[in-house]
Amino acid sequence: MAKNGLIIFILVITLLLDQTTSLTSRLKARKHSKRRVKDKNGDLKTQIEKLWTEVNALKEIQALQTVCLRGTKVHKKCYLASEGLKHFHEANEDCISKGGILVIPRNSDEINALRDYGKRSLPGVNDFWLGINDMVTEGKFVDVNGVAISFLNWDSAQPNGGKRENCVLFSQSAQGKWSDEVCRSSKRYICEFTIP
Repeated sequence: MAKNGLIIFILVITLLLDQTTSLTSRLKARKHSKRRVKDKNGDLKTQIEKLWTEVNALKEIQALQTVCLRGTKVHKKCYLASEGLKHFHEANEDCISKGGILVIPRNSDEINALRDYGKRSLPGVNDFWLGINDMVTEGKFVDVNGVAISFLNWDSAQPNGGKRENCVLFSQSAQGKWSDEVCRSSKRYICEFTIP
């Protein structure tokens, strides 16, 4: 009988140890499961953020395509003519609010394209703002982002306004040549949008 009691005692202890081990394993498994859920949630958050980034990029592309449909596409840019007259700063702000900048021709091909587009979209308009000025340093012309301009297309005897005329116009009558002008003058303008 003592032998049977010992066997029962050993069986009970074994069962208790087995349940304790089983309970510990289940707790560990739960912890790992929670960790896996957290990892999956992290992955889902990352995936959702990536999707939102892609959606926003698609919206920008769609908006840009709308601009290109209303304006014209030249190389990796779209041009869109203004509806009204504005001072240089107002024109620049309007372009920025639409996702672009005031137009900046960087070579003779762009000058020709702007001249043709200007004739079609701004009939009867002799000149319009470019996104170029020398407001910071007299004689040092920069674009609206402050980057020095390497391509210049000045009309003869231009620039001639000194410190009074700090903003640049594109002249249709001078075949796309540039002249400096008082920034507070009200002029038409063309916005430029870069195609990614």
